[in-house]
Amino acid sequence: MITERPSSAAILERLLGLHPKRIDLVLNRIQRLLARLGHPEQSLPPVIHVAGTNGKGSTCAFARAMLEAEGRKVHVYTSPHLVHFHERIRIAGQLISEAELAAVLDECERANQGEPITFFEITTAAAFLAFSRVPADALVLEVGLGGRYDATNVVVRPAMTVITPIGLDHAEFLGESIAGIAAEKAGIIKSGVPVVVGNQDDVPRDVIARTADALSAPLYVFGQDFFAHQEHGRMVYQDQHGLLDLPLPRLTGAHQIENAATAIAALRHAGRGWGADAAIETGLRSVDWPARLQRLVRGPLVQAAPPGAEVWLDGGHNPHGAHAIARALADLEEKSPKPLYLICGMLKTKDAVGYLAAFRGLARHVVTVAIAGAEASMGAGELYDAARRAGLEASPADDPDDAMLQVSAWARMGDVDDAPRILICGSLYLAGRVLAENG
Repeated sequence: MITERPSSAAILERLLGLHPKRIDLVLNRIQRLLARLGHPEQSLPPVIHVAGTNGKGSTCAFARAMLEAEGRKVHVYTSPHLVHFHERIRIAGQLISEAELAAVLDECERANQGEPITFFEITTAAAFLAFSRVPADALVLEVGLGGRYDATNVVVRPAMTVITPIGLDHAEFLGESIAGIAAEKAGIIKSGVPVVVGNQDDVPRDVIARTADALSAPLYVFGQDFFAHQEHGRMVYQDQHGLLDLPLPRLTGAHQIENAATAIAALRHAGRGWGADAAIETGLRSVDWPARLQRLVRGPLVQAAPPGAEVWLDGGHNPHGAHAIARALADLEEKSPKPLYLICGMLKTKDAVGYLAAFRGLARHVVTVAIAGAEASMGAGELYDAARRAGLEASPADDPDDAMLQVSAWARMGDVDDAPRILICGSLYLAGRVLAENG
């Protein structure tokens, strides 16, 4: 009798039950499991290991696009997913299949023998198992939380480490000191392994530089060793190897020029022959990373928006990221003036006041919603209070559909005839919901 393998969804649901009663950031649980699996983390292709608070997912997407434009096979591991868990694991250019995912999850579950382990740890082990069995030229590996004790940090010697901009987030695990958070992120730096550092404030940059110096890790810093800016509708990148005149990235915003530059620097300094000029150009044009200032062009929410309205979606959820989004929207406003309205949902663990304050003077009104299916979601009324404390006009709504109706009503009451620009924002969980229903 043939027994049918359970679905990946069923296994993932069981794995949630293995979560330790208290989350402590350690590596011993995943190290124990990887040993039982035969150490798949020791059989990976050259790794680009990416940590940071904001921009790490976009930087991974740029690196992947540029490497694939060279004809290379690339594994990618990112988190969280937006709609389906399979999005987290890309094997040699393709999302992991249901059969492959179910198989490696089942294997990890059996090897773990019911012992306590976090969901991220055991699914990271499953990803390493899948990656170890398919040849590839590179693995782009995104840190989940922090760096030093993140499950991905079992990779002993990556080809390159990357640290994108650092800000306050996950304070319940990493603390509220920027220097302390930077030290945790810098925990991915390895002795002698080059590290590329994205655009940073002085404090985190200094912490990273001291760590790199102590480990004799070659350091390449945005604004010191490589540069990028927009000029005449193009992206200009420069480092010790010369200047590149490039197309603007497909992803919107000045912060994406910085993320793209970080990816370019990582490829060019990894010592692997990566980062051909033509491939960089192609990667900038082809890169895809949903819910990062993504323009929505179809779906019920777009249809419900006022005629001529622009509807944008972004999953950023901390003050540092909000300022980058606000700068990008201010640039759009300068080029094409439209009244801005926000539809916002956030988790209770986030700094809602700090996030929304970034849009003060830019957004006319914010409509707040609870995120369906997210236990840690702020209620619409609670988020409304935060918006008011942030200095924004606000109103609560039952759900995104009701919020869009409210935005339409507020837009009709405005004193300008321009169709509005609407940003749905505040959480990747909200973004995932929107994409599932309106993507």
